[in-house]
Amino acid sequence: MNTECKPEQLEFQSLGRREVIGRFDGGRITSDGGGLLLREVDQRIGLLDRLAACFTDHRNPESIEHSVRDLVAQRVYGLALGYEDLNDHDDLRKDSTLALLVGKRDLTGERRVREQDRGNPLAASSTLNRLELGTPESASSDRYKRIAADSEALDRLLVDLFLESYRKPRARSGSTWM
Repeated sequence: MNTECKPEQLEFQSLGRREVIGRFDGGRITSDGGGLLLREVDQRIGLLDRLAACFTDHRNPESIEHSVRDLVAQRVYGLALGYEDLNDHDDLRKDSTLALLVGKRDLTGERRVREQDRGNPLAASSTLNRLELGTPESASSDRYKRIAADSEALDRLLVDLFLESYRKPRARSGSTWM
């Protein structure tokens, strides 16, 4: 018995009033469509919001276009999609699919504040660098390292995520978990 399953489209969580639909008709194409599945998982578990809460932002609020949550999401999705180098984001900052994954409302970047940034909905590598290199010690004094990760909060998040992955607590026998 042959089973054929050829859906014409897949429907994903919307972005505000914008529908997110995967079609197979050769329209606007991306090789990173699998990121939509990751976005669905994040919508359920809230990982990126929780991860972003582990950072402190010391940037001037009046100069911020990309929230810490957006920067964390851009970096995590980039890594998950195979873009491990920060310099990849100098090209990826134009990517509408990645902008959708991050949660940007302006998927083309046409409404960016600075004219030179228009057409780029996402952050460049230099902005993401602030996220990766900032430390609590440098955040208040170094203008390029103004976002600091709280390592203890990150450790707690990893433990919490592990524990939440089980429906009921695991039994402990001596010094090992069963």
